[in-house]
Amino acid sequence: MTEKTHEADVAFIKALAELLRENDLTELQVKRDYGEDDSLNVRVSRQTVVAAAAPVQTVAAVPAAAAPAAAPAAAPAAAEAAEDPASHPGAVTSPMVGTVYLQPEPGAPSFIKVGDSVSEGDTLLIVEAMKTMNHIPAPKSGTVKRILVEDGAAVEFGSPLVIVE
Repeated sequence: MTEKTHEADVAFIKALAELLRENDLTELQVKRDYGEDDSLNVRVSRQTVVAAAAPVQTVAAVPAAAAPAAAPAAAPAAAEAAEDPASHPGAVTSPMVGTVYLQPEPGAPSFIKVGDSVSEGDTLLIVEAMKTMNHIPAPKSGTVKRILVEDGAAVEFGSPLVIVE
């Protein structure tokens, strides 16, 4: 590979990284063919950080007079908020990258609400990936304890969607 091609590849990779940042993407993969036996495969990715600080901030907002009485009750809630929902035994995770829809079509009632009973195989929500609507089934019968995503939100592979106990 010549020095000129190397410089062009570096510029190309920098442009891909900039494209990743500008469009708030987590991963981009490109194959560039130069000839029959010469190609460049590039995968640029970044790790996203899930902020779980918002629920913990509500504990700090307790007035000083009520703090001694409220602190013991608030401590388990703070610990639960800090716990990773994906590690919960009833967590239903996304099998793919896509967009979540909580109802079958705009204006229709949601598939589930917190407190609903679901049977194994019932549709919990839809994850759209590459213009395909993928119905996400309940892996077991139980009660919907938490819905961890908002309608229209983007999800990554393995992201927790719902807690079913």
